[in-house]
Amino acid sequence: MRTLAIIPARGGSKRIPNKNIRNFLGKPIIAYSIHTALDSDLFDEVMVSTDSDMIADVATSFGANIPFMRSNASSSDRATTVDVLIEVLCKYKEQGINFKYACCIYPTAPFISHYRLKAALGKLKREALDTVMPVVPFSYPVQRSFTMIEGKLGMMMPEHINTRSQDLETAYHDCGQFYWFDVEKLLANGNLITTNTGAIILPEMEVQDIDQESDWKLAELKYQLIHQLHENESTTKGRRA
Repeated sequence: MRTLAIIPARGGSKRIPNKNIRNFLGKPIIAYSIHTALDSDLFDEVMVSTDSDMIADVATSFGANIPFMRSNASSSDRATTVDVLIEVLCKYKEQGINFKYACCIYPTAPFISHYRLKAALGKLKREALDTVMPVVPFSYPVQRSFTMIEGKLGMMMPEHINTRSQDLETAYHDCGQFYWFDVEKLLANGNLITTNTGAIILPEMEVQDIDQESDWKLAELKYQLIHQLHENESTTKGRRA
């Protein structure tokens, strides 16, 4: 059963210029996604879908394949991740190449690890799911959230105004890192999120949206701290041995 890693990396980035290939602690941020995918030994092919020659050059220099460039249709601001995935899979099919499972890995996700990728794929197979994605709990109960109505605060769910936080159900959000999926199921239903989607839960320390400069700096700090902690743990285990 062949598996494919698809890293979607469009050239245009308005909020952070050249976001997908910007230097992140010494190398282009997309390199982290490429290296993790390659080193995981989970994929028969690791490809980058892009409309940018610059991104293509960077991606190939770190070991990814660029079998074809992204079309204008899937490079527009209105194109969705699913649009890109379907285009890639259909182009492979035209070449007589089929995959059983595929994983969409975002290019700005330096926290992805081999362990998480393997855990998600295992869950996808064991439970015959359509998709498996990493999620993280919201840090505060969403049932107690507010909205702004004509300049004044209003509760999104006023029925919970007096509900204790510990009595509210935990809500989760997408980590924005990767999606493992069954290829034929995606092509059939056209959605990554279905009624048969599973998840692995990540700690907040392994998750960071990168949409603005402050997010970028915070991601670098988190990444450095995680690796410092791992190094300290390895040193401690070595001393005990």
